[in-house]
Amino acid sequence: MVAETTLIAELKDPSTREKAFRNLVGTYQERLYWHIRRMVLVHDDADDVLQDTFIKVFRNVENFKGESKLYSWMYRIATNEAITFLNSKAKKAGMGSEELQQHLANNLKADAYFEGEEIQLKLQQALARLPEKQRLVFNMKYFDDMKYQEISEALDTSVGALKASYHHAVKKIEDHLTQD
Repeated sequence: MVAETTLIAELKDPSTREKAFRNLVGTYQERLYWHIRRMVLVHDDADDVLQDTFIKVFRNVENFKGESKLYSWMYRIATNEAITFLNSKAKKAGMGSEELQQHLANNLKADAYFEGEEIQLKLQQALARLPEKQRLVFNMKYFDDMKYQEISEALDTSVGALKASYHHAVKKIEDHLTQD
């Protein structure tokens, strides 16, 4: 916690802000990229959303109150940026967000950056069928190995609701993967 407290102080100090921000990006870039990538599915889109996330973090770090961990705060920003991006992309394409998720998952094989095998493709297609909150909770718990308390801080919801969402997501994914 001392390192995080120091980093936050350095981010808020104009004389150390740029160096601290480079440190922040170096520390969290990969984790945030994969969180965003699992939401938007397309590499180039994930890069764009990640950049928007770090811009928002840089511009708003003064407002960070320290009521949650710095990473949880950034995770919330990344999540909101990805949702906003997906909603905008769906609107431009003239489709709903659920329909867009299905479209993106169905086109994963064409993505030059997707290196998954058939089972990973099937998992992404199953995830695309989940309601947004269940998909978010599943990604954070399963892929990012976050604790329910951390997810609660990032999504601003109760631990009980998260456990229920995760349980329903797992059941739906299992059902999808065993169908054929």
